[in-house]
Amino acid sequence: MLESVSTGGQHRPPTHIMPDFNPMELLSIFENKRQIQVIERPPNSEISSYLQQVSARLGNGFRHILRPADAHLEALEKALRLPEASGKAALLAEISLLVNLYADLLDCPQVAIRLEVLQHAMCPKFHIDRTGIRLLCTYVGPGTEWLEEHFCHREALTRTHASLEAFHADLILHPQGVRQAAQHALVLLKGSRWQGNGHAGVIHRSPEIAPGSTRVILALDAMW
Repeated sequence: MLESVSTGGQHRPPTHIMPDFNPMELLSIFENKRQIQVIERPPNSEISSYLQQVSARLGNGFRHILRPADAHLEALEKALRLPEASGKAALLAEISLLVNLYADLLDCPQVAIRLEVLQHAMCPKFHIDRTGIRLLCTYVGPGTEWLEEHFCHREALTRTHASLEAFHADLILHPQGVRQAAQHALVLLKGSRWQGNGHAGVIHRSPEIAPGSTRVILALDAMW
């Protein structure tokens, strides 16, 4: 697992793409009681600046499914057809690296890539994803929010509420339990479809986006 960094395994990314974090930190998501793993990284102004420049030309973003072996720079450039601007190569290198590391982590044959360009919160209600393990990274705008386990009342998820406000009042035991990832942090979210996790999964939501602002987020999902 994670051989792409250490031993030249099947999903090895191009050797000139070096991670700006310790990939072994990703393994913590497999701990039985852990529902979220957040890996802080230094800001990458090249990627953020590129996405700010081209966000209007990206529409709502893109979705693509590929094999890790096809996540090298030349294939990605042809498949994703990103707009030309300074920083494009940095984003392609980032996607290549993350796809290969994520595929090694979960040993999956294909990875679904989503780049979302948003002007409003996509999922403003706290919820649990019906997924296995998802990777998120916010490059522009506010990061993903989640609720720490000891500050939540999980039974609220099974009840009907008159409003979103009433639901959150029932769910959140104290506001300090709401946490938020920084830009460029890697966020691994364990969902309800992870083995043995049917009654668990991290409770999270999309953050509010200020009027006139944009949020750009990358999401990776394993495919079998």
